Amino acid sequence: MTDFMSLDETYVMHTYGRLPVELVSGKGAVLVDSTGKEYLDFLAGIGAASLGHCHPAVARALHEQIDKVWQTSNYYYAENRAELAHDLSDLLSKTTDAQGHVTGSTGTIWQTFFTNSGAEANEAAIKVARRWGEAKLGGATGILSARRSFHGRTLATLAATGQDVFHKSFLPMPAGFASVPLNDIEALEQALVNPPAETGPICAVMLECIQGEGGVWPADPAYLQQVSELCHKHGILLAIDEVQTGFFRCGAPFCYQLAGIEPDIVSMAKGIGDGFPMGATAARKEVASLMKPGDHGSTFGGNCLASAAGRATVEAMVSEGIGEHAISAGAHLAEGLSQLPLVTEVRGAGLMRGAQLRIPVATEVVDRGLEAGLILNHIGDSILRFLPPLVVTDDQIDLMLERLGKILGSYEA
Repeated sequence: MTDFMSLDETYVMHTYGRLPVELVSGKGAVLVDSTGKEYLDFLAGIGAASLGHCHPAVARALHEQIDKVWQTSNYYYAENRAELAHDLSDLLSKTTDAQGHVTGSTGTIWQTFFTNSGAEANEAAIKVARRWGEAKLGGATGILSARRSFHGRTLATLAATGQDVFHKSFLPMPAGFASVPLNDIEALEQALVNPPAETGPICAVMLECIQGEGGVWPADPAYLQQVSELCHKHGILLAIDEVQTGFFRCGAPFCYQLAGIEPDIVSMAKGIGDGFPMGATAARKEVASLMKPGDHGSTFGGNCLASAAGRATVEAMVSEGIGEHAISAGAHLAEGLSQLPLVTEVRGAGLMRGAQLRIPVATEVVDRGLEAGLILNHIGDSILRFLPPLVVTDDQIDLMLERLGKILGSYEA
């Protein structure tokens, strides 16, 4: 066992099953380990290294900021924070076609609260929703999510997560949450009309447009449209969790735009800062205005470094046309995956794809991929998930497919 593995084994809490490699540098969609071996990265820090590793615009922004000031707290204005919030409002109000090509804007003004992670962003979304329930719905506090969803690992976001496997060791869960099957509009409407006992009256529905941690399961666009109509009819909020699907990951600036809807609250993280720890919760101005000083806070949320990284990332994405590239590269990836041995289905959109395998070998495939110079990811034992940097090239996709095809083909020999 190497020194770094021994130290990790002794001094780091064992909450992850780590692969036996120490990654020390990277550029674009390529990572390098401590022995000098190169890997094609098709995980991107679980979708966080959105512009690839060490993107020059983001690196430059961080270098410039690190010599100025890092942390001043949210009691004061911070350079780049308001500018980033403005950029986010512009992106959140975009309209697109079903493929993700931008077609216009709704003109909606969004106000943002900055966090440090996706779980924190969803915590903030829950508080905003419950403030709406207090102010507009006679004190309603219940939140409905979807089965197989994943919204974070804090206790409240675990309660919102529709997977019992994440709950069992940490009971009791905070009250007020229940889940219904995804893409079942009748089940959702029934829960809105006759709320489950564990929630009481509903103030919000919280959904992922593609359930990433659940296995890359998409919500049908028609279903999302029906959910939006139901929420509007009942005066409750629609909160969309874009932690994994946002920032052009699925082609459109945000995945809900593929369905032609506009929610009330959007939670974000991962790709917002090209891997720099950051998250955000945005709400339409009418909703956000209910939050007053003291209602929520974060010591580090939207700090000077994060704001610099986030602004540089978002503006580079727009100027480099990263959404159009994600649409074309994502289609190329999906087509290639569908031709590989053992693959029975390819799900997702843009550069967020899941490949369903015919036999339960996904864990072993990830291990063998590492040996072949591939950073891969599995969900359970029969799903491979692909979240490459959005700058990945078709040539890199083809090389990954060639290597992965050999691995998968060996199971059919």
